Amino acid sequence: MMDFSLTEEQELLRKTVRQFVDKEINPYIREWDEKQHFESSILTRLADLGLMGVCIPEQYGGSGMDYNSLAIVCEELERGDTAFRTAVSVHTGLNSMTLLQWGNEEQKQKYLTPQAKGEKVGAFGLTEPNAGSDVAAMQTTAVKEGDYYILNGSKTWISLCDVADHFLVFAYTDKSKKHHGISAFIVERKWEGFSSKAIKGKLGIRAGNTGELFFDNVKIPKENLLGLEGEGFKIAMAALDNGRFTVAAGACGTIMASLEASLKYCHERSTFGKEIGKHQLVQQMIAKMEAGLVQSRLLVFRAGWLKNQGKRNTRETSLAKWQACDYAWEAANDAVQIHGAYGFSNEYPVERYLRNAKAPVIYEGTREIHTVMQAEYVLGYREDKPLLSILPAWPFEEAKETVK
Repeated sequence: MMDFSLTEEQELLRKTVRQFVDKEINPYIREWDEKQHFESSILTRLADLGLMGVCIPEQYGGSGMDYNSLAIVCEELERGDTAFRTAVSVHTGLNSMTLLQWGNEEQKQKYLTPQAKGEKVGAFGLTEPNAGSDVAAMQTTAVKEGDYYILNGSKTWISLCDVADHFLVFAYTDKSKKHHGISAFIVERKWEGFSSKAIKGKLGIRAGNTGELFFDNVKIPKENLLGLEGEGFKIAMAALDNGRFTVAAGACGTIMASLEASLKYCHERSTFGKEIGKHQLVQQMIAKMEAGLVQSRLLVFRAGWLKNQGKRNTRETSLAKWQACDYAWEAANDAVQIHGAYGFSNEYPVERYLRNAKAPVIYEGTREIHTVMQAEYVLGYREDKPLLSILPAWPFEEAKETVK
């Protein structure tokens, strides 16, 4: 039976992260956003709280919490700013949880453990200038030569591009096999031939570090192949199940922040002799935010419950990501409308919420991709087939044998 009531541990976790955001992020985020500055010290302080590996088993340096605890962390971080939820999404959701699923023991000890402890930062390299939703269009290649793979190509729109120590990079090892010729590799920043460059001038998430990766004859030891040759597409899709889950959870934070700011303004601002919260059309927008928040949380926690059971959740996570991100965009837009002309100024945070809310509607599967996915599930054109490797069920002590 699904039970989405929070445990005492989860209630304490929410309170802890909320206090952290109010103290360490909210007082400075306007300045960081204006300067397009990513405050990397936040990651160190999150590590001190055990939040860089919140749902990674303790045996690999994590906090050993369940997957809905990760959702709570992401929601509360995005209540502050999407940039810091994105950092945890990429580091934990896309990278560390993928290593937990697909890595061998040596790879987990070498890469997953320091990442879960927050000693190292992980990122994810799939998107290319001409390969977004169409993953098979990627041009990056990895050619095997003796005990190494020689990596050439580039990636774009990579979060933590200038910050991460380790990257999960996807490349063709056999282009003739299309999707089945893609492989996954663990790449270290310090290797010769690797470089990165930040992208400036973004519409939103300006306080985040996003950019390009370049690979010029980078030598990857063969032991850094994740899974088997040709499993890269499958690994990438499994990783996106985790990343999309964190994005959906974060979207709840944007809805919550939009609602909190709007409620405050509704009680402060008066028009036509009464608080603007007394006007029914304003109430309609407030009610939509509340409904969007409740519905989104339920979708996220349902996907998290499936993850906790060690069950495939691609369909449920896709729906949560699609709906929560759309609700977040609508909530931020309504929050600007409620604030009127002031909502158009960075004197109030709602204009930043609106700018930030656009990117999640696009990345990790556009709204259109998820719409098609959901329709194909309903029509019977698509089904969730068992993966060779799925996330271990929680509590982890009872499911060690399920970890590949």
